[in-house]
Amino acid sequence: MPDLSLDPLLFQIPLHPWITKTAPYAFLSHVLVLLSQTKSRTLILNTLTNALRVLIVHDSDSIIPSMYMISNTLAPPYIPIELGLGPAVISRALQAVSGLSAAALRKLYNTYGDPGDVAFAAKASVRTLVPLLPLTIQGVYASLIKISQAKGKGAAKLRQGVVEHLLLSARGEEVRFISRTLSMHLRVGAVRTTMLTALAKAGVLTRPRGSALPTDSPYFASEDLLDRILTPPEKANKKSEIIDKARREVIKKMLDAEALLRTTFVQHPNYNDIVKAFLAGGWESLAQKVPLTVGIPLHPALGSPMRTLDEIYERINGVTFSAEFKYDGQRAQVHAFYEAGQTKPTIKIFSRHLEDMTEKYPDIVELAVDCLSEPELSDHVDNTLESFILDAEIVAWDAEENSARSFQELSNRPRKNVQVGAIKLAVSLFVFDIMYLNGEALLSRSFRERRATLRQKFSTRVMPPIRGGARLQFVENVDSDGPDGREAVETFWEHALESQCEGLMIKLLDSGGATGEVGLDDVSLSPSKKKGGRRKPFPATYEPDKRTSAWLKLKKDYVDGIGDSLDLVPVGAWHGNGRKAKWWSPILLAVWDPKLARLVAMCKCMSGFTDAFYTALGERYPENSPTCSREPIGSYHVDYGGVSAPAIYFLPGEVWEIRGADITISPVSVAALGEVSGTRGLSLRFPRFMRIRGDKAVEDATQPSMLTEIWCRQNGSRPKSTVDLDEGDLIDFEGENDEYDEEDI
Repeated sequence: MPDLSLDPLLFQIPLHPWITKTAPYAFLSHVLVLLSQTKSRTLILNTLTNALRVLIVHDSDSIIPSMYMISNTLAPPYIPIELGLGPAVISRALQAVSGLSAAALRKLYNTYGDPGDVAFAAKASVRTLVPLLPLTIQGVYASLIKISQAKGKGAAKLRQGVVEHLLLSARGEEVRFISRTLSMHLRVGAVRTTMLTALAKAGVLTRPRGSALPTDSPYFASEDLLDRILTPPEKANKKSEIIDKARREVIKKMLDAEALLRTTFVQHPNYNDIVKAFLAGGWESLAQKVPLTVGIPLHPALGSPMRTLDEIYERINGVTFSAEFKYDGQRAQVHAFYEAGQTKPTIKIFSRHLEDMTEKYPDIVELAVDCLSEPELSDHVDNTLESFILDAEIVAWDAEENSARSFQELSNRPRKNVQVGAIKLAVSLFVFDIMYLNGEALLSRSFRERRATLRQKFSTRVMPPIRGGARLQFVENVDSDGPDGREAVETFWEHALESQCEGLMIKLLDSGGATGEVGLDDVSLSPSKKKGGRRKPFPATYEPDKRTSAWLKLKKDYVDGIGDSLDLVPVGAWHGNGRKAKWWSPILLAVWDPKLARLVAMCKCMSGFTDAFYTALGERYPENSPTCSREPIGSYHVDYGGVSAPAIYFLPGEVWEIRGADITISPVSVAALGEVSGTRGLSLRFPRFMRIRGDKAVEDATQPSMLTEIWCRQNGSRPKSTVDLDEGDLIDFEGENDEYDEEDI
């Protein structure tokens, strides 16, 4: 196998990387081995980039299956394709293939923990009498799809048969990664941002077969350009200058391609469509071939957290804005359209992390259908609605009291097969933005324009208050315009504090400039720069998957203390002491670092949990299971820094809302390492569990930049030298007196 970890600018694609007609699974398992052996993002990117380049040249049909399997998925998040394989099915198949008894296999699980390592050890001595055909990338992916589609009578037998065939045909390291793939617990650092970067680079360096890209393409490095890097000139004194210039030119093309690909992906998150468009003509026509499409969810715009109205006014520096209620419900993206030749409209409802939840809200479906105009209406009618994408919040609603209910009540609604007539708790769709209307994307328009369009088109389209029927409402808001604008906003904030909402969303009505930091992604890295005088533009356009200062959120929780509500990921735990000996306590929590594409351990938490929660936690994370192991598991790399290794590792998947006393410099945490201290990271003192954020994915968790921003705010009013150091090992000790926990029951 070629050395895929080389610098892609120096990597030479082999002429014959395999002898089979299509790419063997052995090639993909080789890639996975390299990825699992390093935490270096550079080496991970090199490996992925070079692997994709080989596939572009020798088997482009294997690119999409490879990307999904490396990403530990089978399809885009909005397409509900799941393997649905429990550990028992895999264990039975492994017993059948290896000949081991259940007791012997259980012993291997106790020894290794990881399902891939167990499978590798179990099959180490197995020899087949008749050699089986080697697995291919496309064949393995097809088998996974076959497993996911097995339904009804005989499905269990069919699934186990496919699993047995895969394990029996796998050789060497293939066994390890086939098993991990079947368990959906790959241990490689190929998250979405990494995959997109690698694909962009591969497309710049390698021309799709049959394409005729111009040599001056901004997204393609010609052979002549690459030759200047690989073949230095005869005169040694010009060597460095020519090579450096050529490298800079190629890197510029890579960065441009990556920006284009990320912009396209957040509006149209589908590897299939993106790869097919690339293979048909490079990156040049990507935006035209893969546009924002009704029926395919785009990543939602995000808000940057703030602590006070004073900070908000300082940040936006006089730019007009709208203050809206931030409702305590479920973020929803509603798509409505008529497919070609159809008279019945198609309605899709997607969650914050793009999962299809249409079946959960048939009342919202009826509401959306009621909003659409009949297809025979003429186009010149100003209020015609043929297709739209709305950004909204679904809120449990008390029709009699005309008031919001709690999010907890909404969360009790079943996920599937909900019938309108059986709905006991009505909902209201609070619409606050429109991204698409009648075949036209509106992302580039200002929020003022989008809001005007939204209210004009939907002002009269509200379902009657029938039993089980949903309502369409606009978010309650006030604008900052006018001489009494600030007083109106402050009064509105007081109204928010007294209401059932979470706080306020502050949204710029028009694009403008402001002094200071632009958002969490651009936060100053030291307190001395916190009040810088630079001005940067604030776009009032809709920015998918971005957390900017054009959208700011002021939650009630942020006002108490130092803005200490964080969204953290549980990544490990220790065995409890005393009464807690039967539970996991404390729990190790991590932030998500998008720059490193990994989780970073930050603090331990042992407060705010009830006995019932501890019990349920143990059921979700039983020891020596696919979700809880003595070895790190899952597709997310976790940087544990200087914290002592937890007794067991959780499969990262949940996001918890945590509150605490303040952000402090820590001698062991490496979260935001170097941001405020050259040798130490940041941690949270006295963290306390609030709730599970079922509406958030791992990559939606709090980022180190937010910790930096909170720390800088804390120290704006006191000298840096007086900041308390967290000298413990990520400790939030309250003593082993468990009576503290009883208050939460």
